[in-house]
Amino acid sequence: MTNAPSRRSLSRRDFLKMSGISALSVGSLSILTACGPSTATTGDDSAEETNSSEASSFGSDGKLRVGMEVAYPPYNWQVSEPTDDTMPVDGLDGAYADGIDVYVSKHVAEAMGLEAVAVKLAWSGLIEALNSGQIDCIIAGMTPTPDREESIDFTDPYFVGYYGLLTRKDSPYANANCKEDLDGAAILGQKDTLLDTAIDEYDNVEHLTPVDSVPAQLSHLNEGACDCITYNIENREGLLEANPDLVAIDFDGDYRLFDIEASCNIGLKKGQEDIVEQMNGILDDMFTDDERDQIYQTIIARQPA
Repeated sequence: MTNAPSRRSLSRRDFLKMSGISALSVGSLSILTACGPSTATTGDDSAEETNSSEASSFGSDGKLRVGMEVAYPPYNWQVSEPTDDTMPVDGLDGAYADGIDVYVSKHVAEAMGLEAVAVKLAWSGLIEALNSGQIDCIIAGMTPTPDREESIDFTDPYFVGYYGLLTRKDSPYANANCKEDLDGAAILGQKDTLLDTAIDEYDNVEHLTPVDSVPAQLSHLNEGACDCITYNIENREGLLEANPDLVAIDFDGDYRLFDIEASCNIGLKKGQEDIVEQMNGILDDMFTDDERDQIYQTIIARQPA
C-alpha cells in the first residue's frame, strides 16, 4: 500500500478458559504476523472457481471442507510443499495450508473419519459460505461474538490469545506505561475483528476507521497515518523482526493492553447440535494442557516471516 490516506481522512468509526495458553501470550516465542489476521487473502481464478462450487452436505465425498483465509498466521497460512503438518487447499494445485487451525482441522477430521481440506476464502465471506453449504465448518481463528452467534454456532475454544499495541520507535507513545499515557493517540484496528473492537476499551483515543487486513494496519503505521495499531501479542517478536522501526508498547513489562480475550472456536451451521457436541468431545480429548502448549509453540515458531 504505497499511498496510505492521511490520518485526517480516517474517521472514527467465559469463554472456557484454557489453562496454560497465557504462556503463549507473553511474546516469548519466535513468530510473525497474525490474529487480527496477518496477510490478506488474494483472489485467483482457481480460488474463485472453488468458492463458487455448489452446496453439498456435511462431510460429503469423505472430506471436511474447512473455511479459512489461508493467510492468517499463526492460525493459517499457505505453503507450496506438503508435509505431515499441512492439508491441501481445495482447487489450488501446489497449495497447502499450515498453522494452528490446520492442526485442529486435521485432528477433528481424522476423529470423524474424514479428510481435511482447506477452502480459501476472504474473511468477510466465511459465515456466508458456511450457511450456503460451500464449507462444512470455519476453523479460522474466529472468535464468537453476539453478532456471529446470531448467524452460526460455535464449539468450545481451541486457542486463546490477547491483544496489545504497536507504535513507531520515534512515536511520543513509544514509552507509554499506562492507558492515560495513550490519551489522544490515533489507533487503527482491522475491520470486522476484535482488533478493532478492543480499541473501545480506551476512552480518550481517536478510534480510526478500521482497515481490511493486518498488512494494511502495518502499512498505515509505518507510513505515519496512525499512531498505534492493535495486534495479537503472541506474534510480537515476529512482527517486530519484520518491522524493525516499530516497538511493542508494554505497561511495566506486560504486553497485554486490553481486557478482551481472543477465543478461537470452530464455527458450524445452526441446527447441527450433534456435530457441535461431537467436535467438543474431540477438542476435549485432543491433548492435555501441557501438550497443547508445546504443540502450539512449535506451530507459532515456524510461521512465515
